[in-house]
Amino acid sequence: MTSPTQNCYLLDTSVILDDPTNILRISDENQNGIVITNIVLAELNSKKDDMRSEAGFQAREFFRLADAAWGEPISFIELPECVRSHVDVEECKNDRYYRLSLNFDRSLHGGEANLIDLFIVHREQYRVAHNFSEPKGINDAKIGEIADDYDLILLSNDMSFRIAAEIRGIRTQSIRNSSVEAPEQIDFTYTYEYEDVPALPTDAEHHNFDQITFIQKAQSTTSEMYETGIQRHAFAFNNQIEWCDFDRRFGEYFNEELVRPLNLEQKFYYAMMTHPQNYVTVVSGSTGSGKTLVALQAGLELVEEGIVEGIVYARNTVTSNDQAAELGFRKGDEEQKLGYFMYPLYAAVNFTIEHQSKRSIDARVEYTGNTNSVKRENATEVFMKKYNIEVMDIAHLRGTTISRKFVIIDEAQNMTNATLKLIGTRMGDETRLVVMGDPGQIDHPFLSKRRNALVSLLNKAQHNNFIAGIQLRHTIRSTVADWFDKNF
Repeated sequence: MTSPTQNCYLLDTSVILDDPTNILRISDENQNGIVITNIVLAELNSKKDDMRSEAGFQAREFFRLADAAWGEPISFIELPECVRSHVDVEECKNDRYYRLSLNFDRSLHGGEANLIDLFIVHREQYRVAHNFSEPKGINDAKIGEIADDYDLILLSNDMSFRIAAEIRGIRTQSIRNSSVEAPEQIDFTYTYEYEDVPALPTDAEHHNFDQITFIQKAQSTTSEMYETGIQRHAFAFNNQIEWCDFDRRFGEYFNEELVRPLNLEQKFYYAMMTHPQNYVTVVSGSTGSGKTLVALQAGLELVEEGIVEGIVYARNTVTSNDQAAELGFRKGDEEQKLGYFMYPLYAAVNFTIEHQSKRSIDARVEYTGNTNSVKRENATEVFMKKYNIEVMDIAHLRGTTISRKFVIIDEAQNMTNATLKLIGTRMGDETRLVVMGDPGQIDHPFLSKRRNALVSLLNKAQHNNFIAGIQLRHTIRSTVADWFDKNF
């Protein structure tokens, strides 16, 4: 039972549809009381058969927890004290109660399995139903009635519901477990000045693979400070400086068959993907920033060195068109259908072949750019077989385990957190994962620039040493593309 000083929360359906694990976080190891009504149960039940939306998925996730839970009817006296302490006894005398002990596997959240009590208030007759005249909002009004009668804090992500509740004097809060505020401000780059020996500031907190630039300054004869032009670059790693000698890394000893990174961002990006102690990289960048091309080069190097056995490219098949343009409605077999969505990979492959052809004497294998489309297609096919590159639909990752591969997941901004979790749990031993996307190009009808798998993972990379994160802000693109990116 909870202490009288702890809070008791009444959850709106929107909180559970945001993420059922919100129950775990709000409960705080059963220190807080968590209550829902029979109205919320009915709304969740009505959502669970929706197979196309994130709301349907989250409703099913809740019932998976509930189906495995231990539950029993309880009496009023068995409710948490904070639920009982301010109750309107007369108005609640006919209510019935149920306790569900939900078994959360907290190994996914940094802990152990734990039972979290969820209390259900069941009311047959709601007073508000007798005089409610609006065509919509009756369920919100019923939930608000319970919050008022028990003096509970109402948690809802529905702003209109919260406003209506606060007008009635009900305390409200919102919770957005998967929403990332100001994702455009997420950054992993730091710049420090030094005179003699570069060092991290003692009060600076860095996570692994933060990208650091040290700029040397010196004092002139007139005692003015000026930049000497000397810059040194490094990763933060285990609270230490790990120097990046990019001149040497991408200099004369760099594999001439690979395309060199062009700018500092791309060099950091390439270096972190090939770092021996990095297994998960998340990258955000617009079209033209080099996300796919540089990732392909890193994968090719890892294949050549025998660190991985091949490259897997999987891209979400959400489109910006109507439903009739989705994958299942396109002509052709599965490989032909997937081909529509794999242009970024094929463009990167063909660019690499073009680069290699300038140094290749085998024109039968390497595409020169002057051959016809049949030879070009054959060259792409030969290249992909040579480096064991395969394409895959995101949906086909379910039930598989991918080991010793370099896996590129594209269009992550069009994925839910649940989809990204599915992908991550399919990664086997010695596999390296790169998750990429552009939060400015969201086509998923249920996601936004603050609520998608890409920004969620970028946000986690800011606070977690296991994930390397980078933002590619420098683009190499046409004037027209640049204008539309900045003005729409």
